[in-house]
Amino acid sequence: MKHLIYLLLLWPMLNGAQDKISGTIFEANNNNQNLPLAGANVYWLNTEIGAVTNLDGEFNLPYNTNYKKLVVSYVGFKTDTLTINELKPIKHWLQPSDNLDEVTVTSRKQATAKSFLSATNVMTVSSDELLKAACCNLSESFETNPSIDVNFADAVSGTRQIKMLGLTSPYILIATENIPTVRGASQAFGLSFIPGTWVESIQITKGAGSVVNGFESIAGQINAELVKPTTDNKFFVNFYGASSERMELNTHFNTNVSEKWSTGLYLHGNTHNQKHDVNNDGFLDMPVYNQINIMNRWQYTNPQKGLVSFINLKFLNDEKQAGQVDFNPDTDKLTTNYWGSEIDTKRYEISAKLGYVNPQVPWQSVGVQTAFSGHKQESYYGLNVYEINHNSLYANVIYNSIISDSRHKIKTGVSYTFDHYDEVLDVDNLNPNYERTENSVGAFFEYNFDNLEKLNLTAGLRVDHHNLLGTFITPRFHARYTPWGKSAFRASFGRGKRSANIFAENQSVFATSRSINVLNNSGEIYGLDPEIAWNYGVSYLQGFNLFGRKADVTLDFYRTDFKNQVVIDYENPQEINFYNLEGESYANSFQVEMNYNVFEHFDVRAAYKFYDVKTDYSTGKLEKPLTPKHRIFANASYETHLKDDGKQWKFDATYNWLGTQRFASTAINPTAFQLGDRTPTVATLNAQITRVFSPKFEVYLGGENITNVRQDNPVLSADDPFGSYFDTTFVYGPIFGSMYYAGLRFKVL
Repeated sequence: MKHLIYLLLLWPMLNGAQDKISGTIFEANNNNQNLPLAGANVYWLNTEIGAVTNLDGEFNLPYNTNYKKLVVSYVGFKTDTLTINELKPIKHWLQPSDNLDEVTVTSRKQATAKSFLSATNVMTVSSDELLKAACCNLSESFETNPSIDVNFADAVSGTRQIKMLGLTSPYILIATENIPTVRGASQAFGLSFIPGTWVESIQITKGAGSVVNGFESIAGQINAELVKPTTDNKFFVNFYGASSERMELNTHFNTNVSEKWSTGLYLHGNTHNQKHDVNNDGFLDMPVYNQINIMNRWQYTNPQKGLVSFINLKFLNDEKQAGQVDFNPDTDKLTTNYWGSEIDTKRYEISAKLGYVNPQVPWQSVGVQTAFSGHKQESYYGLNVYEINHNSLYANVIYNSIISDSRHKIKTGVSYTFDHYDEVLDVDNLNPNYERTENSVGAFFEYNFDNLEKLNLTAGLRVDHHNLLGTFITPRFHARYTPWGKSAFRASFGRGKRSANIFAENQSVFATSRSINVLNNSGEIYGLDPEIAWNYGVSYLQGFNLFGRKADVTLDFYRTDFKNQVVIDYENPQEINFYNLEGESYANSFQVEMNYNVFEHFDVRAAYKFYDVKTDYSTGKLEKPLTPKHRIFANASYETHLKDDGKQWKFDATYNWLGTQRFASTAINPTAFQLGDRTPTVATLNAQITRVFSPKFEVYLGGENITNVRQDNPVLSADDPFGSYFDTTFVYGPIFGSMYYAGLRFKVL
């Protein structure tokens, strides 16, 4: 395998050695002066092999005898096509164009775009797609995306958990502007800490992802690009209110401080203080909470020197209360009067990014990313106390350049991470304190070959030294081949390695009466070994016309094989056991998706997904609990023609159907506390209508779970929460039922 990886890295570079042709492009003028023309485009006709002239008007291009026509173009000048019959230096003068014809090309931007050219299987979700739902925070931003599954983690915390390729969010690298963010202590609730209005776009990558972003990614990567002070509205306000009496307010203030500096202040607040118990089990259907979230963002831009920089300052305060309706924390906290829970989180982040592009050599650039965060959570679940302090430092330096010509691109650099965890528990069977420090330093190299026609491949390798995980190599490979028009066949493989934060990532285990056991004691992470997995995948994207309208279909299959995994075993209803994998654990994911523009302004998206996720537990190989084998997804969106005054209607509806899911065994419980082997099927419908009155003002009205589907008895032994059979982890569907909302958006452009 090692020799194969080296060969894949070196072959395109060896293959790229060829003759070159050089020359200089000048601006033709009446003074007969040789004025070099910097920034002119020079490329071979009917190829994507080209270059841009430097400040002296000079260029270099690959050459072979098959290349005959050389095109030279520049805005404001007449485009020339030169005939090249031999390899010799070129001097050419471009004539200014006296009459430039104006051509207007109009195209409707896709809300979710898939690339036909990228080596990675990536889709970009724009802000238009995010506005199809209320999208109050990042965890609610995937309702209209079939590649991401959104589920509730338990019946108490109200936490939404996402899955990709059949695996939960800890196996997905979640970043903001390519800086890993939702990890460690923030893994359970971190997606709800990123307000939806702060997000400009989301990039979702299936498969192991790039070595540039680290070694932890296994199932894929999700990157959220935030709004920029220079491109966001000067003033923006979004007010949201729901029938559950949830209210939310977002405001953005952006201004130019100077010619090169801009700043934005982003304020987010949400509150829900009404207690609901629709199913009359004595427990809140959703927690009551208050959240304040503030970000101050600075942007520096200096195009003359090729510099751009961002500095972000963030602060979050989040308070949740859950449990029985009659629970009062002032009198009932950590008592058996009533079962209750409080989760209080304070988090601050400081991050900075600096990018430099060499003005004279525009294909050379350097990027520096740094981030520090402090995360403090104080919480209790009934009589179980869990507190965590997590301080994290991240730094990454990336150098970009080309080899020979623009078809051969490289990225290389070094990265450093530091994490200190201090966890305090008051839970039976567990130590009162778990503390560890992790630090790693690594170097990476990534090579990309792209002829922009048939083939694009990315091969990456990184070497990391980690104080607990040791020294290890992480290979990643992605390839795209286009056999015919409007098609893309992709293949990928990659390795990921991570520390399992067993308590922070699985806080729902505390909301049960089960005993919690960590069965291994020889590993470096609380007695457990690191998780290691290989991910392999193939996908095929084909665009076509159906009845004269655009359509595309995607088929993909991915498999994740764990070489080691921290198994979370719920199969004994009196226990939750954490232990190292002994045997096999894998996740197979197959998805077929079709997008079709039925008629102008009306689009539909439909998908079917099949999961086969199994693990060798101590009792045998079993399906992963609460993971549906089958899922059907459909989305339809329509918008009226945009009038000259900016008025428009928008309509959107999303349907989700989940097949049956396996319950973890409750066979040894008394009959009254036993569940069936599998859940019922679940189908939900969401819809939203938006009325745009002008480019500055719009209102929206929507509903979630309009069909009012509710899970019966989501809390096991709800009438005896301090008894032996209390459990809140058997959640497979909605608890609250239908929820309706309305809101408005106002902006000053």
